Amino acid sequence: MIREVRREEIPVCATLIKKSFMTVADEYGITEENAPRFTAYATTNERLFWQMESEHRPMYVYEEDGELYGYYSLLIMENNECELNNLAVLPEYRHKGIGRQLLEHAYSVAKSKGCQVMNIGIVEENKKLRKWYEDNGATHLGTHKFDFFPFTCGYLKKEL
Repeated sequence: MIREVRREEIPVCATLIKKSFMTVADEYGITEENAPRFTAYATTNERLFWQMESEHRPMYVYEEDGELYGYYSLLIMENNECELNNLAVLPEYRHKGIGRQLLEHAYSVAKSKGCQVMNIGIVEENKKLRKWYEDNGATHLGTHKFDFFPFTCGYLKKEL
């Protein structure tokens, strides 16, 4: 079941996000030293509390049998666009359709909040993830290489 995050679940969500993104970090040689701003290292309870309480981001979890296995949030922007943030599924629960359910839910929530476009950022070198987003309706827009990341940032969008 997908539902909104409760405030008291923020620490569990932070751990879930970090654990989920750590597999990408490990696979692509992303470390806290070479990319301290990468999601696996930069996600904190304080950051998620800020996103919930100050930015009022819609935040959702995938829950089954009282356990949280997935997460995402949306940054709603003023130009009828939004950004998908931290779509994450714990590694041991991947390839069971949870990510797709979360993504479809995110598309639906974004549309209900007046968004016409969802922006998505990825580690471009992760070809499997890029293909997954494209298979789920997103269009690849291009890439950008930042000096502060040892990987290339890829950008996709989904017309809602």
